[in-house]
Amino acid sequence: MAEYTKVALDAMGGDYAPAEIIKGAVDAVNKRKDIRVVVVGKEDIIKAELAKYTYDKEQIEIRNASEVIETAEPPVMAIREKRDSSLVVGMNMVRQKEADALVSAGSSGAILVGGQVIVGRIKGVERPPLAPLLPTKKGFSLLIDCGANVDARPSHLVQFAKMGSIYMENVMGVKNPKVAIVNIGAEEEKGNALVKETFPMLKACPEIHFTGSIEARNIPYGDADVVVCEAFAGNIILKLYEGVGGVLVDKIKEGMMKSLRTKIGALLVKPALKETMKGFDAGEYGGAPLLGLNGLVVKTHGNSKAREVCNSIIQCVTFKEQKINEKIRDSIQKEKE
Repeated sequence: MAEYTKVALDAMGGDYAPAEIIKGAVDAVNKRKDIRVVVVGKEDIIKAELAKYTYDKEQIEIRNASEVIETAEPPVMAIREKRDSSLVVGMNMVRQKEADALVSAGSSGAILVGGQVIVGRIKGVERPPLAPLLPTKKGFSLLIDCGANVDARPSHLVQFAKMGSIYMENVMGVKNPKVAIVNIGAEEEKGNALVKETFPMLKACPEIHFTGSIEARNIPYGDADVVVCEAFAGNIILKLYEGVGGVLVDKIKEGMMKSLRTKIGALLVKPALKETMKGFDAGEYGGAPLLGLNGLVVKTHGNSKAREVCNSIIQCVTFKEQKINEKIRDSIQKEKE
């Protein structure tokens, strides 16, 4: 029997659930024969959505879950009390090895809590970081951490650097990825207490290619492949990135529609502009993995449409094929020896 990757998909999480989530699942299996998707959620709703599409019925199955965790719910309470929610059922599938991965556009807090409580951490991993890709002038950089650990310690950041390097090299194909720590200047002596204490530890780490500090303005230029920080700074970087990107797109559209002359010009540059903007869309590569767990959990944007969901599912195949968790486990084990 051919090898395949089985992905549990939270059909009820996200702004456009379940329609766009389910469409993403169908698109994924229609693109790849080595994927099986278990769509988790309210069975009657899922069946009605799936009936709209043509796909190989062997590649998609349904797992009923009667509850939904809403974005505004306290994460710890939601994970404890809503045991038949699509998110908890999906995470238990990963924990019990019924699925290789879980993809969800649902509550970030619930995903972070559930990942640690249900799926569990790889032995030796102190804190699992959330690691999205940021589009840059050179391609993409991994921002680690962007939301899981706002009060990180130096040892956490060193592990983030190791896990991020493994991910970029094996999933994104970046050889000897450059690692930098977010700072307020390029000089080694700059930074807060956390950065100053972490810097020499990263510098002394033989498993990574550490290049020093990186200022926020240099991140979009792709000066580092792995951008290391605690989640407070990381989340600010991520949200500012997304906000500025949205404003730029709006301003370009506004400028192109100002007059007949600019509208004609817009028609001429539209194909090239569309291709350029596509390169700045991190959704092309899927969601953000929560690294360092005993199974793969991928958080997609809350407003994910089918394309990002599809790409997140496909991303899970590479993660499994490249044995990312095994490589993280080996790296952490070396650290303890």
